[in-house]
Amino acid sequence: MLILAATPIGNLGDATRRLVETLEAVAFVAAEDTRVAQRLLQGLGVENRPRLMALHDHNERDRAGELVALAASGDVLLLSDAGMPTVSDPGFHAVQAAIAAGVTVTALPGPSAVLTALALSGLPTDRFAFEGFLPRKDGERGKALAALAAERRTLVFFESPNRLAASLADIATHFGAERRVAVARELTKLHEEVRRGTAAELAVWAEGGVRGEIVIVAEGAAEVVVDFDAGLAQTLELVASGLRLKDAAAQVAAASGLSRRELYEAALRSRG
Repeated sequence: MLILAATPIGNLGDATRRLVETLEAVAFVAAEDTRVAQRLLQGLGVENRPRLMALHDHNERDRAGELVALAASGDVLLLSDAGMPTVSDPGFHAVQAAIAAGVTVTALPGPSAVLTALALSGLPTDRFAFEGFLPRKDGERGKALAALAAERRTLVFFESPNRLAASLADIATHFGAERRVAVARELTKLHEEVRRGTAAELAVWAEGGVRGEIVIVAEGAAEVVVDFDAGLAQTLELVASGLRLKDAAAQVAAASGLSRRELYEAALRSRG
């Protein structure tokens, strides 16, 4: 079978007993970075020396078939550098290929930066959405956030420390300066830190420079009841920020309860 294994996101003490036992038993390991996998084996005191194959974003599609063929005849363990494979990490195409080939896929659960940050954020956890990494380019990031501005669920993002201040500033712009946000960095590590505040406050804080691996947790949008004229104005503002009219009308309709079709048609008329 193909075994997806969650690995520590910082603290080796978070490795599960099942992970260690499986590493001791398997003959083959597919790893995002074989050097990281070797350090994991050494750090956990694993004496077994399985054959290692690199499986990363640049070669996964090409090597998925080979991996599945190996899993059809014996257990193959798939590791990412940290956390669960397939979650903003390699593994998705391998899982698809295994399922298509009738190979059993199972998982060894364990550490998750998404769930750890969410739990520590102090923001609602009953409904949430993981959005992965925000776009690198300013314009694309702005459009992505504008499309999420009315999302009612708590949102979780990964981010580079170099782009954190810009992303928080964009969140303040598109979600509102007072939207509650938490920034978790270096989770489970010696210098773990969680900063909580408004988007505007944390954008100012991040301008001083932040290091480490970053997770942003943003509060979902509050339900807003607006009259039609206000909804039309919001729709036009979103279009001016770069969102397609169709998407802008749908976003305002979802947040306000107004008719998407009526907003769309009114916006068209207003644009002449």
